[in-house]
Amino acid sequence: MKVPPPPRPKFSSIRGRWSLSWRKQKLVQIHEALTCDPVDVETLREAAVSEGGLLCQEIRRRVWPKLLNINVYSLAPKPGPSIRSNHRDYNQVLMDVRRSFKRFPRGMAEAERCVLQEQLIDMILYVLSSHPELHYYQGFHDVAVTLLLTAGLRLGTAMLQTLSTHHLRDFMDPTMERTRSVLSYLMPLIQSERPALHDFLLRSEVGCIFALSWLITWYGHVLSDFHQVLRLYDFFLASHPLTPVYCAAQMVLMRESEVLQCDCDMPSVHQLLTKIPLDFPYETLISRTRSLLQGHPPSELERQTSLQRLKSISAASFRSLQISTAQQRPDFVLRQQVTPPSEELPTRSQNTLVKLAVWGISASLGAAALAVTQTALEWGPDLLLGLF
Repeated sequence: MKVPPPPRPKFSSIRGRWSLSWRKQKLVQIHEALTCDPVDVETLREAAVSEGGLLCQEIRRRVWPKLLNINVYSLAPKPGPSIRSNHRDYNQVLMDVRRSFKRFPRGMAEAERCVLQEQLIDMILYVLSSHPELHYYQGFHDVAVTLLLTAGLRLGTAMLQTLSTHHLRDFMDPTMERTRSVLSYLMPLIQSERPALHDFLLRSEVGCIFALSWLITWYGHVLSDFHQVLRLYDFFLASHPLTPVYCAAQMVLMRESEVLQCDCDMPSVHQLLTKIPLDFPYETLISRTRSLLQGHPPSELERQTSLQRLKSISAASFRSLQISTAQQRPDFVLRQQVTPPSEELPTRSQNTLVKLAVWGISASLGAAALAVTQTALEWGPDLLLGLF
């Protein structure tokens, strides 16, 4: 079911000097937003949700922390294995991580994957130990591994900690009651857009369980293409915590004709919905999910269902997170505040070739490459335009 991509914007010039592709234009906009003081988080959010998302891992390592109000120069020490055996969830985390080899890039050396799996265990247990009120759920490791592969251990742990107390908080209660409550928003959204499809799903008695793994792993467990997972993470990190529910509803809406053509029984409909087509148009999905969010805002949806469902903790905390992200300083200011003058990175004229080389560093280096990579970004549009 291939849908042609929307036309990409063409920009004749910027600052009177360049003819830019849409990709280069977005890179310049991201750079300018990151170097504003305070950081222009709204522009970063728009870049994350608009076509193409954040484009590459280096950009994600710079933007994702800003979307979550994380100071990359004030990270906690690297998590260690000391908390493992004494933690209540250690055995379950260990089993889930051991089974997670499919979440790592194909062709990765086994020794490298084993090291990352050990880091994944430390990462998860550190967050859970830091917040005893949080309870591990199967699928939490799928979110953690995406952050680890993108940002490395220390930065990935910081992002996982913030997500656990905000976007993912509803799933980390001691019971699944609040998770079921979040799932229950799915059918009203479908009903509001396609009453006939909603009635068919009710008659089939398929329920909402088919979407459970979608929501609690942010689709990381069900998508085989890591780039598709990253694209959705761009979208979710920049959006309301209930966005994955809207995304699930929109995914069902986009497959309406397939659903209505299958047998109206639970096994048939469940099997169809859980098998996401390999060629599913994710840019179209994101665009239409944004429209669904605008047409049926989360606040309106919660008011309609407030009498019979638990209130979403994640949704309630979103406004405070939004406010905090608006007060961030750009990274070059943060670096100056913590780096002694004698230890500052060399200037552009001192070692240009070395700085250019960092753009070839693989994602597996994660946070270790962050400080150097961001320096290249801070040079400005002239450098960025020559790299893509």
